[in-house]
Amino acid sequence: MTDQLNIGIIGGAGYTGGELLRILLNHPFVNVQFVHSKSHAGKPVWATHTDLLGDTDLLFTGDDLAMLVAQDGLDALFLCSGHGASATFMAEHDISDDIIVIDLSADFRDEHDDFVYGLPELQRERIQEATRIANPGCFATSIQLALLPLAKAGRLTDAVQVSAITGSTGAGQALAPTTHFTWRNNNVSIYKAFSHQHLAEIRQSLTQLDPDFSHAINFVPYRGDFTRGIMANVYTPYAGTLDEAKELYRAYYAGHPFTHLSDSPVDVKQVVNTNKCFLHLELHDGQLLITSVIDNLTKGASGHAVQNMNLVFGLPEDTGLKLKSVAF
Repeated sequence: MTDQLNIGIIGGAGYTGGELLRILLNHPFVNVQFVHSKSHAGKPVWATHTDLLGDTDLLFTGDDLAMLVAQDGLDALFLCSGHGASATFMAEHDISDDIIVIDLSADFRDEHDDFVYGLPELQRERIQEATRIANPGCFATSIQLALLPLAKAGRLTDAVQVSAITGSTGAGQALAPTTHFTWRNNNVSIYKAFSHQHLAEIRQSLTQLDPDFSHAINFVPYRGDFTRGIMANVYTPYAGTLDEAKELYRAYYAGHPFTHLSDSPVDVKQVVNTNKCFLHLELHDGQLLITSVIDNLTKGASGHAVQNMNLVFGLPEDTGLKLKSVAF
């Protein structure tokens, strides 16, 4: 597949829409045909995503969505609006099966209405054949990548404990009391302990690999005082050696270009601005600790969506996604 792909973006003014544009404007096989936003219609894209000044002359369009998605030559549509909006959009519009739909919300992650859960490290082949893809959540991506090899090997034999922290962009662009700088700066807080919405998709994936898995997943999420990135520390009883566990992880992720096992401890800055997930394993008194780090806006959202687009259209999985981390 080397022809230009014509892409449309719904909800392009938010964090995931902006991150998607940063990637797609530099993708060698993509033409961004339109970026829709009712609230920003008629304004230059760079007026909202100010770092894109000089990169694009695109304007946000507020044109009728039915007309936009009926355009000739449209190959793929990214839905970047808030949770609930994607389900409404799909119910109100008859989207041709010739147009690939990639939804970045939580609306279809249970795979209803012919959507396929878009975690390539779990089901790459199904994604390649899909016309409707539900992008995973950011916490879910980080935590699942920490656990998939154990589930595949039937080594999740007890409860799983998760402590994970995310940057402020994970809360979206709309202001709330917990996203104001004066509250978030120099502060850390817990939210949705044991009840986070990503738990359902995590369990869905683990039981897909191990139907007998029925243990608790005890997840405590934290809000961090930084803008982007996730660190998830996941631990569970493990009957085996550390070297055996490392070999299990290396074997599982062989051939997956973005997930890598590190022999040294990992940190968030290693993966910020990239589509990578770095994993590090430690064994302590029969507890296997898996540290997983990703960028919540790239591997946790928009980069992951482009990875899925590449798979559907037969492109190398990492096309347009060889991104540089901030490092320091």
